[in-house]
Amino acid sequence: MTTPEFADNRDNFCYRHPDRRSFVLCQRCLRTICPECQTQAPVGVICPECMKEQQKNRTPAQKRAQRRWGGRNSSATMTLARSGRPIVTYILLAVTSFIGLVQLIPGIGREITSTLLFAAPYLYPNLFALPFEPWRLLTAMFVHGGFIHLALNMLALWMLGQSLEPMLGRARFLALYLISGLGGSVAVAVIAPGTSTVGASGAIFGLMAALLIIGRHIGANVTGLLVILGINLVYGFVFSQNIAWQAHLGGLIIGALIAFIYTRTKRREQRIWQIVLLAAVTVLLIVVVAFVPPLILLA
Repeated sequence: MTTPEFADNRDNFCYRHPDRRSFVLCQRCLRTICPECQTQAPVGVICPECMKEQQKNRTPAQKRAQRRWGGRNSSATMTLARSGRPIVTYILLAVTSFIGLVQLIPGIGREITSTLLFAAPYLYPNLFALPFEPWRLLTAMFVHGGFIHLALNMLALWMLGQSLEPMLGRARFLALYLISGLGGSVAVAVIAPGTSTVGASGAIFGLMAALLIIGRHIGANVTGLLVILGINLVYGFVFSQNIAWQAHLGGLIIGALIAFIYTRTKRREQRIWQIVLLAAVTVLLIVVVAFVPPLILLA
């Protein structure tokens, strides 16, 4: 039962459907809206009028994003995509940060670093007196050369993930991150096979390349991101002997290639081709790292 006071208070009913009770407010205009009138926003929901105003105020880059990535009903698709939390980014941040902080513990940290770092000789047990440990191509992304190295990479990952993961989706974002990181390790093995490497910089630079290619489709402002990544690049080249610039280059190239694949296979009916092309890039990297570095080491 409702009291007369409740029934007479129009704030308890949807402003577009006066016969429908609701206690949910639009986050922009604070008017009551029923479930039919609610559109999910990054925080809370907004009403149709505010949604229309928001679309009217979109930047040219955001309008291009709607045309090129959304297709029909793209405004709702983009809104829902942007409302999703970047879960993969948070998981990568949590796992990498945890390992990086454990690395700071005297004794234990050095053991973790030596267990997870990447060096080309671990891929060729017949040439070197080392065990065959190919997983180091990926595990090297989760260990770092110090707290500053870790902090810069994680800050860059957090900033890039906020824009890229909602745009690409969790699976595509994770594929971009891991394959770019793999590309960084392969580049180290090919260009400097005697060098060991640690850090997520290859994957981070892959994300940067993808953002530069895809960023205009989502209307992202990349200025701040480029500043952080520029600092990361300078730090890697100048201030640390434990970070291989080859990983930066490899991640950048592979990230750009994957972003190109995404932009050319964005329609639903092209999804199988997208998977095939990503698999082909991964296989190509494995073939290169399997055959090229031994020739260089034996030369």
